[in-house]
This record gives sequence, C-alpha cells and structure tokens, in this order.
Amino acid sequence: MKTDIKIQFTLIHRILHWIMAFAMPVLFITGFLRIYWMNKKHIIGIIESKTDLLAKEQSMEIAKSILEPMWQWHEVFAHIMIFSFLARIIYMLAKGIRFPNPFQRNQPLKERLQGFTYVYFYLFVFISAVTGICIRQGFFPQWKENIEAVHKWGVYWFPIFILLHFVGIVIAELSSKKGVTSKMIGGD
Repeated sequence: MKTDIKIQFTLIHRILHWIMAFAMPVLFITGFLRIYWMNKKHIIGIIESKTDLLAKEQSMEIAKSILEPMWQWHEVFAHIMIFSFLARIIYMLAKGIRFPNPFQRNQPLKERLQGFTYVYFYLFVFISAVTGICIRQGFFPQWKENIEAVHKWGVYWFPIFILLHFVGIVIAELSSKKGVTSKMIGGD
C-alpha cells in the first residue's frame, strides 16, 4: 500500500485537538448523568422513597447539593471547549487550513464524507455552545424549554460524531493517509 503522508499537524493544532478530545467526553458524561441517572427528579424520588421526614423543598435542596459538583465540572469543561473551539477556528482561519468541501461536485466520496464530518463537528459544537450559553445566561427565557431540548440533543450527537471520527481514522489509515493517527498524537 502506498503511503503518502503530506499531512502535518503543528503543535498548536494537536494541542487544540486533544484539549477538545478530552473536554467532549467530560461534557457528554456529565450531561448524560444529568439527563438520565442523576437527574433531579430521580434523586428527589429516591430521597422521598427512603424517608417521609423531609419536605419536598428539602429533598430538592439535597438533590441540588448532590448535583452541584458534577454540574460545576460540566460548566468548567464547557468553557474549556468553547475557548479551544474558538481558538481552533481562529487558528484555522489564520493558517488557511481548510477541509474538503463536501458540496463540491467532483469531490471523491472519501473526501466528501470527511468534509461532512467536519461540518457536522463544527455545527454540533457551535449549536451546543450557543444553547449552553443561552441556558447559563438565561437568554431568551420564553424559549428556555426548546433551547434546553436542543442542548440535550448533544447526548445523541456526540456518539454519532465519535463513530464518524473513528470510521474516518480507519479509512485514512487504510488509504494513502496511513500514519495520520501517529502524526496527530506525536507530530512529525
């Protein structure tokens, strides 16, 4: 198989990639827990099933206290993700880094899929960041429920992106871009 590695990832590019690669699972896990296993209603239900000595308001305060540290992690990593995402966009614009245009007619299927994955990623992160900021800052209170619903879709978008990303890595490693993974990890 021909190895034609012309891809170079600078240290800044790799650092931004790995910061985002670490932040995304933390955001996913904390969001997933908040929506499913550790949601406020579920915790309140557990507290109320174990004792009838507490008022509903007390159970709610206990649930909030249990969730607060996890939610602080979510917010910290949301800030890390947003700043690294913006830095990556600025860096790509400054360096002239482009990904394949998936809408170009004569684009090979492999590059078209790569381009769609990039579009999916940037759109996913942008929507998640904007909706998260709106929730945190209380913007558009009349649309709060809809904004929260869109933000929670990240629990489904993230696994789809990870799957697409790893499929892309396998395809790249099996094609003329063999070694692209080691270049992203260790550089040249």
